[in-house]
Amino acid sequence: MPSLSSMTNHQVRLATRPVGAPTRDNWRFTTEAVAEPGDNQVLVKSLYLSLDPAMRGWMNEGRSYIPPVGIDEVMRAGGVGVVLASKHPGFAVGEHVSGRLGIQQYCLFDAREIEAGGLEKIDESKGSLTQWLNVLGMPGMTAYFGLLDVGQPKAGETVVVSGAAGAVGQTVGQLAKIRGCRAVGIAGGPEKCDWVVRELGFDACIDYKAGNVREGLKTHCPKGVDIYFDNVGGEILDTVLTRITRGARIVICGAISQYNNTTPVAGPKNYMSLLVNRARMEGMVVFDYADRYPQAIEELSSHLKAGRIKSKEDVVQGIETFPETLMKLFSGQNFGKLVLQVGE
Repeated sequence: MPSLSSMTNHQVRLATRPVGAPTRDNWRFTTEAVAEPGDNQVLVKSLYLSLDPAMRGWMNEGRSYIPPVGIDEVMRAGGVGVVLASKHPGFAVGEHVSGRLGIQQYCLFDAREIEAGGLEKIDESKGSLTQWLNVLGMPGMTAYFGLLDVGQPKAGETVVVSGAAGAVGQTVGQLAKIRGCRAVGIAGGPEKCDWVVRELGFDACIDYKAGNVREGLKTHCPKGVDIYFDNVGGEILDTVLTRITRGARIVICGAISQYNNTTPVAGPKNYMSLLVNRARMEGMVVFDYADRYPQAIEELSSHLKAGRIKSKEDVVQGIETFPETLMKLFSGQNFGKLVLQVGE
């Protein structure tokens, strides 16, 4: 291997804050020399980076559950990689790790970042590297705690999840089936809907691009919706609210249909259904459950190994493709968990 000082780190930095949908002009591609690790530091080579809808919110200035990405900062992203050099006693060269790598080829972690949980070893016996960004990563943790802690499913209930073919949705529906529930997905296009039912084992999947979601809910949820796991917001959320049962739980995970709005986010028009049905709507942020991630990883890994849960990743190669690849999330072009491959 060449000396680290002779190697170049390619990075993607936020140049300007987007108005509406991000474009390539909102990003700046930069290079810098790869730094040698000092005492208690670890140098990681990125292999796979996670692209998530939440990234759009991180680009905006303003108060949120996490500080925004600063102008000229490397774009925030989780990822998996391999330790290239280490002067930290807890990490050895060649070990696979997950952490807050950012959209770049190499990332240097110091002791403070490591102690804060910014870098952790991963156990490949529990799942593949890309699965550690999907069912064993943030999407899986979101699905697990959002459905089980916030949704509190009971056997025999009907669970509806939007974005059913995406990273979070695919795991929500499979967990619902494991818990003895009826699982109904909402996804875009016949190929995704067929995969959700045939491969993942959902009871039904409604193609929102094909027509009437309301009629689909009437057909596939004849007794109503007990739990709705919402990844999209907007019109679909409003439609599901007309079909909820008494005591229903609506889990607000995301609102991808609203993220690129240039006008104020559209709130639910049918919220009075919550009153009539004595139902509740609750938002969830996965970071609140960080101390319980090991519990979720153990259970989800056991389901993976037993074939009770399947995991699909949509892998796109090349850090230079990042601006266009990210936008696949908002056009519905991704099929499964969207992952950017930046190394081998």
